[in-house]
Amino acid sequence: MPSPPPTTFCFLLHDAARLMRKRFEQNARELGLTRAQTQALAYLSRNEGVSQCVLAEMLDLEPITLGRTVDRLQAMGLVERRPHETDRRVWLLFLTDAAWPLVEAIAPISEATRQEALVGVSDEDRATLMRVLETVRGNLIEKMSCATKKPKARSAVG
Repeated sequence: MPSPPPTTFCFLLHDAARLMRKRFEQNARELGLTRAQTQALAYLSRNEGVSQCVLAEMLDLEPITLGRTVDRLQAMGLVERRPHETDRRVWLLFLTDAAWPLVEAIAPISEATRQEALVGVSDEDRATLMRVLETVRGNLIEKMSCATKKPKARSAVG
């Protein structure tokens, strides 16, 4: 008989996020888009005109991975690439008019998925959960930024 999964903080956080993504995909099936495509459209709707590299960074994806998603969205007539004014190697991303109804449909599906996940969680507990997650995120951002700073060279003279 297999042992039950661990119930550590990291496991629960990861598993809850994984299940939220899967449930969103189920709820959004009617849109005819993958989760990666809906996520790219949602981010692009708030950041039109960014380069593909910048959008990949926002989504925490490799540029080549996002490139395939953008290729599909472009083939569907939802995204267009426009040349950068001064750098011919860079393409800027914009939503087409056809994309906006889909973007508007994403928000209520996201909200419905959040509400499903939070059934039975009081408003007070929701506020506490948000505060704790913001603190955890802030702690990790601080530690990551400290880790990327280069230490100052020490003088050889004591």
